[in-house]
Amino acid sequence: MLGARCLLRAVRFCSSVPCPRHKPSAKLSVRDTLGAQNMSGERVTVQGWVRSVRSQKEVLFLHVNDGSSLESLQVVADSSLDSRELTFGSSVEVQGQLVKSPSKGQNVELKAENIKVIGNCDAKTFPIRYKERHPLEYLRQYPHLRCRTNILGSILRIRSEATAAIHSFFKDSGFVHIHTPIITSNDCEGAGELFQLHAAGKIKVPEENFFNVPAYLTVSGQLHLEVMSGAFTQVFTFGPTFRAENSQSRRHLAEFYMIEAEISFVDSLQDLMQVMEKLFKATTMMVLSNCPEDVKLCYKFIAPGQKIRTYAEKQLFNWGIDLQTEHEKYLVKHCGNIPVFVINYPLALKPFYMRDNEDGPQHTVAAVDLLVPGVGELFGGGLREERYHFLEERLARSRLTEVYQWYLDLRRFGSVPHGGFGMGFERYLQCILGVDNIKDVIPFPRFPHSCLL
Repeated sequence: MLGARCLLRAVRFCSSVPCPRHKPSAKLSVRDTLGAQNMSGERVTVQGWVRSVRSQKEVLFLHVNDGSSLESLQVVADSSLDSRELTFGSSVEVQGQLVKSPSKGQNVELKAENIKVIGNCDAKTFPIRYKERHPLEYLRQYPHLRCRTNILGSILRIRSEATAAIHSFFKDSGFVHIHTPIITSNDCEGAGELFQLHAAGKIKVPEENFFNVPAYLTVSGQLHLEVMSGAFTQVFTFGPTFRAENSQSRRHLAEFYMIEAEISFVDSLQDLMQVMEKLFKATTMMVLSNCPEDVKLCYKFIAPGQKIRTYAEKQLFNWGIDLQTEHEKYLVKHCGNIPVFVINYPLALKPFYMRDNEDGPQHTVAAVDLLVPGVGELFGGGLREERYHFLEERLARSRLTEVYQWYLDLRRFGSVPHGGFGMGFERYLQCILGVDNIKDVIPFPRFPHSCLL
C-alpha cells in the first residue's frame, strides 16, 4: 500500500512539471497522420521510408510510408533542399506542419520544415524497383526485403488483423487460450511426417537421450488440447506446426500456423460445424471491415456471409478412396463455388481418435472437412472417441496402447463427449485474398530445400 502511494505521488509530481513554451512536434504514424481531423497547422514528426521522390522547379514532393497503412503521406518541401540522399527506399524523419491538401484523394499533407535522412538506400542496386510491380515469385528470392513492397505489406497487415480477429472471436465466445508445446513426444496425425529433434553444439548428450524419449516438432496441438478440455469446456490454441512432407505444392509448407479448438459436451458434428462457420465468417468480416484498401489490392476475395452448406454426394467417387486436391476443388465447384462441408469419412482414412459412427458396412467416423474455393481443405475436425472400450480396441489394433496409455486415462477419469477442429491459417489467407501460392502469405516460408534467413 505504501509503495502504491509513493508511485501515485511520483506520477502527480511528474504531471505538475511545467511544459516548455514551444510545444514539441507530436510523433505520429502515417496512418494516424492521414486520418487526422482538425489538426491543420499542427507541428508533427513522421518517420518512415521514401516511396517516391519528385522534384519540380520550386517544390519537392516525397511520399513516405511506415507500414501502418497502404497509403503513403505526401510531404511537400522547398526545392532548394539537398535531395541527393532522398532516394527510393531511404529512411527519413520529417518534421513540419500539417496542412490541408489541395490534391484529390488525400485529406492532409505535410509541409516539411526539416527532413533528416536516417539511412541511405542505393536505388541502383536495390532489388526492388520504383514503380515496378514485381512478380511474387521474384520477391521470394528476397525474404529480407520483400515486406517493403505494397503487396506484401498489405498481406502482412491483413495477416495481423486476421490474427487479432481470431483471438477476439474465441475470447468473445468464452474459449480459454492454451499454449500447447512445440516440442512433443507424440505424432498426432499418425502420418510419420515429423521433424525429430537432436541436441547439437557443445552439450554432450547421448543420441536421442536429451528427453529420454524421442522428441519431435509438433504437427498439431490437438491431443494437448484434449487434455485441457477435461478441465475447461472450450479451449483453443494458435501457433506454429511442422510437417516433414516433401512437397513443393502451392498449398504446403514445412512450417505453418494452425488454429485449433476443442469443445467438451458436444455430441453432434452440427455443433462443431456451427463454430467453424462462425469463426470463418467473423474473421473475414473483421478483415474486410478493417483492411478494405489492403484487401482491394489483392487479386480477389470472398465476401462474408456466404451460405455454407453440407454436401456429401459420395457416389461421385469410389467409396473408401481419400479425397485428393482435385476432388476437393471439384466438389466446391459442383456446389456453386462456395465453402462446403464434407462429413462422415470412412474409418480407415482417419486417425484412431475419430468417433466410430457404428453405421454398418460403410463404417464411417464422425469427421468433417470444410472445403473452400481455390484451396480445397481449409478446416478439418470431428468428434473424438470418448468411449473407453472403442478407443482401447482401435489403439490395440494399431499397436499404440502403450504409447497412448495417458490418452486412454482421459477416458477413464470423467470422460465426456467432445470434439474439435483445426484451421490452417495460411490457407485461410489464400482463400480470402485469392493468393495462389501459400509461400506468399507467410513472412518467412519454409519448404523442402529452402530455409532462407
